[in-house]
Amino acid sequence: MSNEPTITPSGGTAVVERPDEQAAGQQPWVTLVWDDPVNLMSYVTHVFTSYFGFSKEKAEQLMLQVHNEGKCVVSSGGREQMERDVNAMHDYGLWATLERAE
Repeated sequence: MSNEPTITPSGGTAVVERPDEQAAGQQPWVTLVWDDPVNLMSYVTHVFTSYFGFSKEKAEQLMLQVHNEGKCVVSSGGREQMERDVNAMHDYGLWATLERAE
């Protein structure tokens, strides 16, 4: 038997409450940063170390992926957190979007 909470409506049928998205095994969301013609590579590296707390080496690796491949996943998790990360990237002047992880 499941440990999930149940609700018994007045009709007498027990209903298992729906788990949240993450618990249901659905894929998490990701934040993508896109290459742009405006920001210097050193600035993108700075943003990645400042906001995400990446080491300089990791931030440079991700920045080069953005530069060479056109985009890079910089974070993953629940939709609300990814929306915050995208908004933060916009506040820094970077192009960013969120989407479901593949």
